[in-house]
Parts: sequence; structure tokens; C-alpha cells
Amino acid sequence: MARFPHIPREAVLKEDLLRTGFAFDESALTDNLDGEVKPKSYFIFSFDQKPLAELGEAAKRRPPEEVALTGGPYDLRRTIVSVRVNPASPYQVAPEDGELRLSLEGRKIARVALPPMPEYYRHTLANGKTVMETAPTIQWGYLIYLTVLRLCQYFGAHEECGFCDINHNWRQHKKEGRPYTGVKPVEDVLEALDLINRFDDGGSQAYTLTGGSVTSTVDGLGEADFYGRYAQAIEERFPGRWIGKVVAQALPKADVRRYKDYGITIYHPNYEVWDKRLFSLISPGKERYVGREEWHRRIFDAAEVLGPRYVIPNFVAGVEMAKPFGFDSVGEAIASTTEGLDYFMSRGITPRFTTWCPEPTTPLGRDNPDGAPLEYHVRLLEAYRGAIERHGLEPPPGYGPPGPGRAVFSVSSFMDSLDLVVA
Repeated sequence: MARFPHIPREAVLKEDLLRTGFAFDESALTDNLDGEVKPKSYFIFSFDQKPLAELGEAAKRRPPEEVALTGGPYDLRRTIVSVRVNPASPYQVAPEDGELRLSLEGRKIARVALPPMPEYYRHTLANGKTVMETAPTIQWGYLIYLTVLRLCQYFGAHEECGFCDINHNWRQHKKEGRPYTGVKPVEDVLEALDLINRFDDGGSQAYTLTGGSVTSTVDGLGEADFYGRYAQAIEERFPGRWIGKVVAQALPKADVRRYKDYGITIYHPNYEVWDKRLFSLISPGKERYVGREEWHRRIFDAAEVLGPRYVIPNFVAGVEMAKPFGFDSVGEAIASTTEGLDYFMSRGITPRFTTWCPEPTTPLGRDNPDGAPLEYHVRLLEAYRGAIERHGLEPPPGYGPPGPGRAVFSVSSFMDSLDLVVA
């Protein structure tokens, strides 16, 4: 914070928490769906820094989905952080004087508020399935996260992205006997959304359709039509109720047009990492099936269909520095990633990023348990904000309000850091 006073202190702390994780005192855990706190839903990846089997009581009584931090010695404005569990983290959430506090190696950092159990989580579908498993909400209720395909068809060491544990997360939940539907029926999704629509008082503003990549078919459908059928059903049942988003591969322009016809507003064809060499090493399946240059070409094609502002590819911030392939210095990594930001932003496309969680069952997480240095993440916020200002762009839509104390996007602090852009 002292070295980068122009970056909101809330964003600095949030990045460190996302890269380091939280340790929870047992008294700070939830009572799963029987309590007053909204539990962690494991909405797509584990986002934990230990396997489920090694989380102890946190595997039985879930931690909260997110926390909201305020006050403390840094006078924090309300900062919402996605919970990534790490029993070895120096950051601990524990009770003190009747309320929860976040401490760093014993020093009190902030007050901690937990997300209340939403009314719609208290209702089940007709078949007994839970709303939390079918259509969980994150970002303090702003976003409905519809992982309708729990497995990725990029499979094995020669195809899976080196940072991604979607397939392992499926396996560990099934092994523990947790409900974790592989392909969610459209009818289940609609029934869960009906409960959310009835009971959330308008709090949810967007939904994301996503899951694993489809290289052949699922239910006899290619990727665009598989995910598109959910959007079509949602928009027919709830026209205009939510901003419709889809996270999928970079698809040909004709497929993107079908997404638009199905009712999708925002498209996230995630490019994961900018550097050409690292892309082929870290995302070998994407390189094999599509290729980096074609991936980028398709991003620009999608912008012609949906508009540049509504094509928002994600990259995983920090994997640029992952051993054994990554850059040796923070400066090199930032320079590479900034080149990618300028490449897209100069054409009106605003990428966004999630902060890398080094999940231990992934190759990169196994070899880099500490992730990327905090300096990298803070300098990336600096570079990201600079690129947006340089190209005269606004914060991307579909993420809620920007700025410290206002942002709800919880898996990185890029929205928290955009205070100068919207001042």
C-alpha cells in the first residue's frame, strides 16, 4: 500500500487475499444450508488451496461464499472478496468481542460481514435439488452462476489448461457424495430461476452460462447450441429480467450470431494468457483445437456481432509468472500482459481478469503453491487502469458498479481499482 498509494488500499488487500486464501476459525464456518449464512457453492472451480479432503471442518461445514470487509487500521471501504480456503494462510477469520475479524498474523485488519442466507436458497426444486447447486448466486447476489456443464472436454495433461481444476472439482465433490449435477436439465435451471425471481427482490442483475469446453457434442449439440438452448429458454420465460452472459470457447462468427439470437448480451471467449509461447504451454487444448491467432480473430469477429463493449475475454492474472514456463520478473510479465490489453482495447474490446488461485490438483498450482507475487497483482491493477484510460474506455458492463466501496465483482479487484476512471 505504501509503494502504490495511487491504487486503492482495498484492492491491494483483496488481491493478497485472493492469491493467499483465508483460514477460518471453526466458529466462523457456516451451517451449510441450515444456517443464516450463505455457504460457498463451489460454483465452477474449487477456488481452494487445499483439496476438499484436506480442509477439515471446512469440508463439513462450508465457509461463506464471500466476505465483506470494512474498517480496521486502513479504514477500508466495503470490499467484497470471494472465499478461497487455505488452512495455512496467514489471514484468519475468527470471532472477537461478538463479531468476526480478519487478522494477518495476529494483527487485526478488518471487520468481517458474512452474506446472509438468501430466501431462495431455503426453497428446493420439485425434485429435491437445491437452488444453491442448480443456480448459485455470487458477487453478493448480483450474478447467477449457471455452470450447466460440470466437465470439460479438454481432458488430460495434453489438453487441460494448466491452471484449471474443473474436472478435478467434479471428481472430488462426487467422491464426497455431494450433489453435483454433470449436465443440468433446462427445466431445473428454469425452476431455480423462478425461485430466485420470486424471492430476491430484484437483487440479481445478470446470469452467466458456462461450463467446460465442448469439442464434440453434449446431448447431441455442439457448444453454441448446447449453451444457447439455456439462454433461449431463460429469455422466453423471463424476457429482459437479467443481463445474459455466456463464457465459452472462441467460436466462429455464425455461432456467435446464434448466441445473439438466443438472447445473449455479453460473450466471454477467454484467452487466459497473452504470451504466444505461454498460451500453447498453459492452454494446450485451446491451442490444438482452435489456435491462438484464430482465437483472437474470433474475438474480433464476435465484436462485429455483439459490439466491442459486449465481448469481454478473461485472462487468468498471475499464470504468466508460473514456473517452469513463466516470466522470471514481474516487469516482464506486466509488459507482456499490457501488450495484450493494448491489442484488444485499441479495438474497443475490454478484457477483464480473475486472480489466479493456485489450486493444488492443477500442474501450475502444484508447482507454484504461493501463486504470483503480490507486486505483480498490484502492478497489473496499475497497468489495467492505465490501459482503460489510454484507450478512452469505460469499465466493462455486467459486473456491477466500479470503484472501491462499491464494487461487487469478487474474484479479482479490477472493478475496485477503477476509482479514477469513474470519478
